[in-house]
Amino acid sequence: MLVLKNNDKSRLEVWNRDNHDGKSSMNKPKILLVENIHQVAQEKLKAEGFDVDLISHSPSEDELLKLLPQYQALGIRSKTELTAKVLESNPQLTVVGAFCIGTNQVDLKAAKSCGVPVFNAPHSNTRSVAELVIAEMISLCRQLFDRSMKAHQGGWIKSADGSREIRGKTLGIIGYGHIGSQLSVLAESLGMNVVFYDVIKKLPLGNAKSMTHLKDLLQAADFVSLHVPETPQTMNMISAKELELMKKGSFLINASRGTVIVIEDLVQALKSKRIAGCAIDVFPMEPSSNKDKFTSPLQGLDNVILTPHIGGSTEEAQYAIGLEVAESFRRYLKIGSTSGAVNFPNVDLPKSSNVSRILNVHRNEPGVLGEINGLISKAGANIQAQYLSTDEKIGYLVVDIEVADGANLAKEIQKLSRSVKTRLIEN
Repeated sequence: MLVLKNNDKSRLEVWNRDNHDGKSSMNKPKILLVENIHQVAQEKLKAEGFDVDLISHSPSEDELLKLLPQYQALGIRSKTELTAKVLESNPQLTVVGAFCIGTNQVDLKAAKSCGVPVFNAPHSNTRSVAELVIAEMISLCRQLFDRSMKAHQGGWIKSADGSREIRGKTLGIIGYGHIGSQLSVLAESLGMNVVFYDVIKKLPLGNAKSMTHLKDLLQAADFVSLHVPETPQTMNMISAKELELMKKGSFLINASRGTVIVIEDLVQALKSKRIAGCAIDVFPMEPSSNKDKFTSPLQGLDNVILTPHIGGSTEEAQYAIGLEVAESFRRYLKIGSTSGAVNFPNVDLPKSSNVSRILNVHRNEPGVLGEINGLISKAGANIQAQYLSTDEKIGYLVVDIEVADGANLAKEIQKLSRSVKTRLIEN
């Protein structure tokens, strides 16, 4: 694999992806996985011939700036912030994988401008999050955590007061995507009525009903469960105003992003008994590792379930995520396929054979393809196949060619003023 970028920090690396000894002619691509990404990802990538390192914590920006120069690929989870500064300081970085659903922790625009596709796992942990929400609804209705704690302390609160079934109650889902829709199906199977609100028109599953306005959902639901991404529009979307609209004695669950609820307003709603309880899995500020202390204004309140961002943290989900994103790494590094990238033109490529494959990211401006094809013609190369996909900012071109000196041709293509990053995969 040849990685070239218009930056004096660039270095030449050639890796023959079909080498049977798993070695490169210079260096194997190195991959860094952080935040305790499941071991199966490392195993799969090592089996494909990559050099993989693991660290258990979430590195800071300064730590990433020190660590990353030796790596061509980075795998993160939800806590690691990947900033424009880090991306622009590491021109050798070829691909990023978010081993989770969300990608708001990555500066996607900066990654695109650097020619770095970002992959995630949008489906692998949906069941885990949905099951946790179901468990939390039952626990809140039965006050299980409070009564369990009192039993541990020697108390015996055998009473039906305040304990209810979830059957026949209304669940309001805010955000009807992969998780929200899965939760909808599970809740309905337990006899619940389901309403949902989403800014994008979504097809209801089962008997779920779409609500036109958020306030209508808040007024109708016995349980409100949040499943939205972190965006400027969702920031503080549940504040005192929205909490006041909710049914007296209803419950709030957040397993999405910590910034969507104004925590101080939620504390007041709990203390005033407007809200009967809540289950919060995500917080505006979270510890960077399991060794750091966690504090929240919600601690010590009655019928409040606090969990350490474990919505998708089941063995099954983390295993599936590890496999899914590791496969995206393999396909991009070895084949050039960008199918599933969240910030990049999507090209699903077949494996090439007996040719050199040049992959070029360039600014999407008129005439680039003509310039590149002119260089290919000048080199006397025979084009076997050519793939191009663009968005409003960049173009992603893949060319399979028969050429005597693919490395030199890739260098010439990278010299073009509108080239961002060029790679060569040789057979």
